[in-house]
Amino acid sequence: MDLNNFLIGMDCGTTNIKAVVLGEDGTIAAKAVRQITTIHCGSGMAEQDADEWWRKAAEVFRSLSETAGKDIMRKVRGIAVSSHTVTMLPLDENRRPLRNALTCQDGRSAKEMHQIVDAMGYEQFVSAVGGRPSAAFLPNKILWLKNHEPHIFAKTKYFIQASSFINMKLTGKMTSDMDQASRTQCLDVNTMNWSKEIGDVIGVNLAQVMPELKAVDDIIGTVTAEAAAVTGLPSGIPVIAGCSDAMASMYAMGLSRLGEAGESSGTTSLVFAGCERKSPPDIPVVARPCPIEGMPWIFDAPIQSTGSAIKWFIEKMGAEERAAAKAKGENIYSYLNELALESKAGSGGIFFFPYLLGERAPLWNEYARGMFLGIGMDMKRSDLVRSVFEGTAYALRHVMETVKASGARAEVLRICGGGAKSRTWCEIKASVLRMPVCLLDESSGDVPVGDALIVGHKTGVFPDLPGAVERIVKVKEVISPDGEWADVYDKLYPYYIEMYQKLDGTLKRLKNTINEI
Repeated sequence: MDLNNFLIGMDCGTTNIKAVVLGEDGTIAAKAVRQITTIHCGSGMAEQDADEWWRKAAEVFRSLSETAGKDIMRKVRGIAVSSHTVTMLPLDENRRPLRNALTCQDGRSAKEMHQIVDAMGYEQFVSAVGGRPSAAFLPNKILWLKNHEPHIFAKTKYFIQASSFINMKLTGKMTSDMDQASRTQCLDVNTMNWSKEIGDVIGVNLAQVMPELKAVDDIIGTVTAEAAAVTGLPSGIPVIAGCSDAMASMYAMGLSRLGEAGESSGTTSLVFAGCERKSPPDIPVVARPCPIEGMPWIFDAPIQSTGSAIKWFIEKMGAEERAAAKAKGENIYSYLNELALESKAGSGGIFFFPYLLGERAPLWNEYARGMFLGIGMDMKRSDLVRSVFEGTAYALRHVMETVKASGARAEVLRICGGGAKSRTWCEIKASVLRMPVCLLDESSGDVPVGDALIVGHKTGVFPDLPGAVERIVKVKEVISPDGEWADVYDKLYPYYIEMYQKLDGTLKRLKNTINEI
């Protein structure tokens, strides 16, 4: 490949670690992926092994090096790593993990969350951290560790996010990018420093235990000789602080103007919609300053279980579908796409609520639970399958309507990630939202491409970043809403909202009762 400049972008997601070597012309010289294990060790609990993050990251880097070859790897000008965020990983004084990390999907610290909010007062808490409380966030996870595993807490010297851990292994430098820091609720959004007020409430000096804050594109160091020996990378490559998978997704999807919304559809979903003005801090989803020209502010809302809900169905309830797919020699996901279309829009009156690990936006509660409602004796397997697709699409609409009510503009939806590969799911989303859905080209839309674009801008490979994004990120197909489906969904969606609202208090009491049993 006769190019002079290449970049490496890597994303540590909740399901996979994946990376690309991106050329200055937008071609992908190499890509690799490795699966990450999530450990569900109890109700609402989700953990990952940080040593596996690094082990799998090293395997991915070695694969890139072998595929791209030495000539290309010598021309790599920078590395950027993003990751899922709001993860609690405690490290000892030698920077070694003391236990598995609690991921963003872990909701075990709800009691601690309420203790913190009660101590500060709701309005003061929201003013300090810039968002609504949730069991997903870091202060309550740290307090949970202090309350429930004091022997580990006593040995803890630092708390770190997934991408920061990989960066530390690459460079020897321990830092936190400002993007992820702003999402932890440990950052004071008024001073943009680690919050003394939050720290005082949980009895932790956050300035001491949290890493040094860096801008997303700050070069924090270079690949060390030790890391090069493990990863196969050339030593000396600059590494930037990086960002959340949310920020990298915005670049990967090519969002460039108000009215364009996006969904990074994977194990969880991240939903983006731009707006013209800053939003109040006490609404369900808060707008953040947006680095993309033409989009002053952006709502980025996480949905807890989307792709993972489909995977859950396959693993826990889909034995019949797995067997049928195997008999036909089909991929199980392709088979489900076909089977769902045998059911009519509305799934015969079955509703699926994808709250298998509670819900983040826009409910922000840990006690919501997954449910099938409306099952009857006449139910078909195809109805059940389609209801899972529809339920996750209703959750997406719930977020979209919430942010639009707060000032967001959304007329078209760009989808990237594994969920974009399901045409049936995308057709359902287009119809539930009454919004065209843009599917991105295979080489576009993947989160590591966004990482590569960011580090490419920092290192001068892409001096005109908006121009590079427009040139590299391509839409391959636009799916329009099905009018008949959309009419059905407009009639049924209000029931999705109303049924959950009527069960909300009951589900909360149920969670408390289960905890007491």
